Amino acid sequence: MTVPVSIKALLGAVAAIAMTACEPKTESPQDAFFDDLKSHCGKAYAGKLVSNDAVDADFGSKKMIMHVRDCSDTVLRIPFHVGDDHSRTWVISKTANGLRLKHDHRHEDGSEDAVTQYGGDTIYEGARSRQVFPVDQYSIDMFLREGLDVSIVNIWAVEINNAKFAYELSRPNRHFRVEFDVTQPVDLPPAPWGM
Repeated sequence: MTVPVSIKALLGAVAAIAMTACEPKTESPQDAFFDDLKSHCGKAYAGKLVSNDAVDADFGSKKMIMHVRDCSDTVLRIPFHVGDDHSRTWVISKTANGLRLKHDHRHEDGSEDAVTQYGGDTIYEGARSRQVFPVDQYSIDMFLREGLDVSIVNIWAVEINNAKFAYELSRPNRHFRVEFDVTQPVDLPPAPWGM
């Protein structure tokens, strides 16, 4: 008995769908980025200022350490120590639509700074090595309330690869970037303020 061509095509399509369903899912760039960063959990790295905005001159003379300190399947807390200032923690978390970057700023007594919990969410898939976070509405409202109008167009980026971790802030007439050598772990810094 000869099977009509249309049935052969249908059977071929069903077989292709079945094979595709059995293939392992490829990891999204955002999941791969998160997992690559999470693989550094418990380690700290020395960094340096690589941008040359005059407003950051004081940063360049201070010791900088980033520490991938607290890690779960959905949240990474990365304190950024600048000299004896332990007030900053980058918080990268998974959301239903991608990744979120927030900045947790604390005073030495652990209380929140007036300018804290600002950041943004990814709006596209990005790359395994780089994710970009445009400012979110919560942050815009806070910046306006605190008189930081220039910050309402902030865009942050975080990069991770086999050699470096980088954090970047950019907006018109402003560029800040620090890079950390992830091939050479350093001694762990003290706990960030508020933790």
